[in-house]
Amino acid sequence: MATKNIPLLDCPIDFLIGDASGKTMNEYGTFPCKIKCGVYAYMVRGSAKATINITQYEFHENDFLLIESGSFLLIHEFTDDALVYYILFSSSFLEKNTFNSRIPMESLQIKSPILHLTTEMGAVMKHFIDLLMEASNCEPSMLSSAKMVHIYSILQLQWKEYAMQVNKNVIQPIDRKTEIYQTYCTMVLEHYHEWRSVARYAEEMRISLPHLCSTVKSVSGKTASDLIIDAIITDAKAQLKITNLQAKEIAVSLGFQSIGAFHRFFKAHTGMTPKAYRNS
Repeated sequence: MATKNIPLLDCPIDFLIGDASGKTMNEYGTFPCKIKCGVYAYMVRGSAKATINITQYEFHENDFLLIESGSFLLIHEFTDDALVYYILFSSSFLEKNTFNSRIPMESLQIKSPILHLTTEMGAVMKHFIDLLMEASNCEPSMLSSAKMVHIYSILQLQWKEYAMQVNKNVIQPIDRKTEIYQTYCTMVLEHYHEWRSVARYAEEMRISLPHLCSTVKSVSGKTASDLIIDAIITDAKAQLKITNLQAKEIAVSLGFQSIGAFHRFFKAHTGMTPKAYRNS
């Protein structure tokens, strides 16, 4: 897997600004990763498919993408003609800086990590990132970590402003069913390692189990149980490929009572043992 242009999990420096072709991005599509950096990306041209956390999305020209630190990412495919601009903020940068205007973007990402910008908005975004790349690459660089704190805040505010202009439903769900689904996804991503029963989520959300199950199915096409399983399997795959943790340690982190239970669960849903998947 090539990591020449884009770090696999986190930035070795506070920030990184650049562009990547579809060919480069396809080199990242072999297994899910739990990324540590924060990502803003803009699709200049082409299209792509990727899973963010437990939902698969399609990206097209003029799409503006947000991926929060701690998210699972699996790239399925970029078209050969694709070109994507990216701005990455390292986990250490996000941890050591206090952002007075920081918006709770995790909830917005769950609702929609993609904004479909108008052609005019897209042109402005492209020009903005072009300027940042030029400022970053010149000698000496015109950007510093201190300046990027302000750029980060601008990006957050701009993303929310675009969200309000392009699709108010990103901020306010379009209907009660969508709201229930989004709340359920948020809770699953927070508690999948400890709560396996859909009934527990229904209880916490104060709605009936049949209502929760039927709503999730109608909105996503998947069962409520499927989404819990997807979260567990995605995390397991990421740990097996990215870390050197033993299978029993991964099993414990995911809430399994024994290594045997983890093996059976993983094989039932992937067709492979954890060891076979790690070595594949």
